[in-house]
Amino acid sequence: MNIHDKAPDFTLQEENGKEVSLKDLQGKTVVLYFYPRADTPG
Repeated sequence: MNIHDKAPDFTLQEENGKEVSLKDLQGKTVVLYFYPRADTPG
């Protein structure tokens, strides 16, 4: 993905186990943060 690309819809569980879809957040500011796999350089 590149900056300003639209993310595909996906569903994840939040900390209380409730499912949240990206489409549920439409119209709100959302920041997606991607990080390298644990215990890898970089």
